[in-house]
Amino acid sequence: MYTNNQDNSTHTIIENIVRYNLLEWANQFYQSKKIEGVSGFTLTFYKQQLGYFLKYCESQLITSLEEITPNVIRQFLLWHQETGHNPGGLHATFRTLRVFLMWYESEAEPEGWKNPIRKVKAPKVSNEPLSPVDPEDVIALLITCKANSFLDYRDKALIMFLLDTGARAREVLGVNIQDTNPVSGEILIHHGKGGKSRTVFIGKASRKSMRAYLKYRLDDHPALWITEEGERLEYGGLRGILCRRARQADIKTPCLHSFRRAFAINMLRAGVDVFSLQKLMGHADLQVLRRYLAQTTDDIAQAHRIGSPVDNNKL
Repeated sequence: MYTNNQDNSTHTIIENIVRYNLLEWANQFYQSKKIEGVSGFTLTFYKQQLGYFLKYCESQLITSLEEITPNVIRQFLLWHQETGHNPGGLHATFRTLRVFLMWYESEAEPEGWKNPIRKVKAPKVSNEPLSPVDPEDVIALLITCKANSFLDYRDKALIMFLLDTGARAREVLGVNIQDTNPVSGEILIHHGKGGKSRTVFIGKASRKSMRAYLKYRLDDHPALWITEEGERLEYGGLRGILCRRARQADIKTPCLHSFRRAFAINMLRAGVDVFSLQKLMGHADLQVLRRYLAQTTDDIAQAHRIGSPVDNNKL
């Protein structure tokens, strides 16, 4: 027969299991973020990145938040790195884990629990500018779109749209026909990063290509970019388009994000000020924009020729 002390002890054990259960709190974290209104992409990102940590914890027989120490997090980051994740991916996982643990600290207010993430430094990420897609590669991709079929019209318009808007791939895929103005070139991005909306634009050639593609559309699907089966184009499908066109063009498949980088550096070279460029790209600050501006020595030399104080003042 259990005594009161045994009952209290059992109750305490159950309470601690519920209190610190890692998977249970992870699920509550996802639900909380969904209620907060984070985008579907962000929620998927959280699940993927936090999933790496949960998988590691499972391999180490760690089942409760109480067992997570600063050293566990450091060992996880080393394991994550050794399994092939680059510095950017490592930092993305760390950021998600930090959001999760800070959320738990605020949500549960656990007595006597010290947040281990506070003692772990974020992995370093290189601030070196990243390479844009080569203009010659873009031309090679477009040449494969011979305007003989629905796919040719769509792919040509899509490649030009990626480069001309500078929008993130998932932003491009989320655009609906009603969000576009094929005459003026205005494109409304409803749910950018952080859930923010903004307006981007496409030029004359891109507008012409998009109108040709839309004339080929006989469906009533609201999405701007659709598959041959009439469904909204997804990220994997977009990636597949580039892979297929790159094979046809006999070039290395460009990274989707490299179109965004090319947009940034080409706009800068054309004389667009960085503040307007920041708004077009949907960046919260100029520090983020800096990584997109892979300026060459020629770019810097041209800037000096334009702004040389000695030459301009005829000294």
